[in-house]
Amino acid sequence: MPAPDFTQPWYAAWRGTGEAAAARCAAGQAMHDALNVATAAPVRFVPQEALPAGTPYEQFVFDTRQVPMRPGAHDFFNALVWLGLPRTKAALNRLQAQEIARLGIGAQRGPVRDAITVFDENGALLQAPAAIWQALQARAWRELFVELRPLWRQARLLVFGHALLEQLAFPRKGLTAHVWRADAAMDSLAQADAWLAGRCTAEALAGKPFTPLPVLGVPGWWPENENFSFYDDSLVFRPRRPTEPTTTASPGPSPP
Repeated sequence: MPAPDFTQPWYAAWRGTGEAAAARCAAGQAMHDALNVATAAPVRFVPQEALPAGTPYEQFVFDTRQVPMRPGAHDFFNALVWLGLPRTKAALNRLQAQEIARLGIGAQRGPVRDAITVFDENGALLQAPAAIWQALQARAWRELFVELRPLWRQARLLVFGHALLEQLAFPRKGLTAHVWRADAAMDSLAQADAWLAGRCTAEALAGKPFTPLPVLGVPGWWPENENFSFYDDSLVFRPRRPTEPTTTASPGPSPP
């Protein structure tokens, strides 16, 4: 696996652990062993072959506290998120297991498991002034990224989804996160983990409290967005459809 460029801003939260694990992999250590050196996760990482045939992945993780890993960046980033936000990942896995017990494994996952999958693969947390969040909800892109550009210095965006982290190794303009608004400080992964884990309930997730955000539009994240014509691409920065619902809840003490 080529080592990701951990100097990029979207990898800032994952840089320390990620660079160390990537270096161990480059030195010839198996990926699961390279990641098991860290002790913060409530799980152990094991080869994919440890997952018995026919056993649902999420159920196996819940039952055994082991996370099967395939070679490559996708599972590498999943492990980094387990190490950085262990309470949140455990909460999502617990919900997956509860939904499997309630509904079984079928052709459709159901709204809770669908939402968990979306966020687990492609989610992000945004802590930002209210004006930024309101413009984001309205998909008022010029206001969000041009008029409110100075306010972004007060914002924190944490990419959570491991598939999105994998895709950002090869940045392209259309990469979009499903953002959950955080109203708590996110000065550390531990703070973000404590806040998010407490909001990961079936009710909150079934409501899909996410808003799309093209991440390379974030000021400071991509040199091309210094030219404001970057935001004129309507295939990426799409207006809200008249029939499309907004995310109405502002997260507070109770889940959004």
